[in-house]
Amino acid sequence: MKLLRSLLAVARMLVPSCLLFLVSVLVGFEAVPISVDKTKVKLAEEQVKEPPQSVDTGLHYDRYLREVIDFLEKDQHFREKLHNTDMEDIKQGKLAKELDFVSHHVRTKLDELKRQEVSRLRALIKAKQDIEGGKDMMMDHQALLKQFEYLNHNNPHTFEVEDLDRLIKSATNDLENYDKERHEEFKRYEMMKEHERREHLKTLDEDGRKKEEEHHEELKKKHADHPKVNHPGSQDQLKEVWEEADGLDPEDFDPKTFFSLHDTNGDGYFDEQELESLFTKELEKVYDPANEEDDMVEMEEERLRMREHVMNEVDTNKDRLVSLDEFLIATKKKEFLEPESWETLEQNQAYTEEEMREFEEHLAREEKDLNQKTLDLQKQKEELERQQEQLNAQKLELQQAVEHMARLKTQNAEPPAEHKGEQIYL
Repeated sequence: MKLLRSLLAVARMLVPSCLLFLVSVLVGFEAVPISVDKTKVKLAEEQVKEPPQSVDTGLHYDRYLREVIDFLEKDQHFREKLHNTDMEDIKQGKLAKELDFVSHHVRTKLDELKRQEVSRLRALIKAKQDIEGGKDMMMDHQALLKQFEYLNHNNPHTFEVEDLDRLIKSATNDLENYDKERHEEFKRYEMMKEHERREHLKTLDEDGRKKEEEHHEELKKKHADHPKVNHPGSQDQLKEVWEEADGLDPEDFDPKTFFSLHDTNGDGYFDEQELESLFTKELEKVYDPANEEDDMVEMEEERLRMREHVMNEVDTNKDRLVSLDEFLIATKKKEFLEPESWETLEQNQAYTEEEMREFEEHLAREEKDLNQKTLDLQKQKEELERQQEQLNAQKLELQQAVEHMARLKTQNAEPPAEHKGEQIYL
């Protein structure tokens, strides 16, 4: 299925350990038949393929998304339209208009799913407000629902064309932003690592700083001393996989056979996870978890850079998948046969010095704000303690006053001392 395939390609990065979800039911592609010399290719025993498991996209509306598409799959008209619609048209909302032609049963179920989702959101909003102490406040659910862009909150009862359009656009946008967010997180990671290194140097004396700097430079040199990294997606890179991972003669390299061998789910496409798995041999040249100088977080960023590069070069229709045709066309290009050298992360610092300066200034402001908040809290604590002492003193004074009044009351109730023991005669 084109829509879910494209969403899935990003979703599988969000949850790399999960398997393919909700795919190929609509499109029904099969692996391309090829002629392979079985005496050379080490293929696994034929296995019965189980239906793909659902994978969580990481979106907070993941269940709603999957349930909606599950039911749309069941409508024959919608299936046919989806099969003949490219991803760009889907993003522009052209597919959503076909909702008017789906069966009454499917529409009824979609209405029910939407009502359930609206109820879920309202419950979440109420729970959040309760936690924040707003139990006695009136809630405007309609206004609060506006923050959820993936459904039409003005109509909480029926699932309409606008709902499908919103759902597709929101999911596509949210998932496509994932790579960008990952790069930003990695940049912050690298800057924090450098910041902590610099702060550590400040705690050392001159000799200690010199030794630490020398050790740091030594580690950088050791990390950079690695075999040549082939250009991702190039003939040299794929041939190395063909030889070392597949155990085949590089002279017998055949792109179509290679595609079939590494299209692990046999759906006729390389998704992003299948592509990333092709770069493991290259990454192992640079990164070893046993080495102090090799950072495994950097390795995953390098894998992401490689996959993005190949996608940009090969994925011509930008559906975040590589078809067999796209792959074969790419293998005929000059970039595949005579690629430029690949620059690894150590040759491409993730941040500029200006960004590092701004980052450290931001950290300094945060530290200053935190210190000020700590100081304010300390003052509040001292004030509360002072007030508590005053309350305790007042309580003590009140208790003493009560005791004094009790003594006076007791004294007034007793007869005068001179009348004690006297008898009154009539």
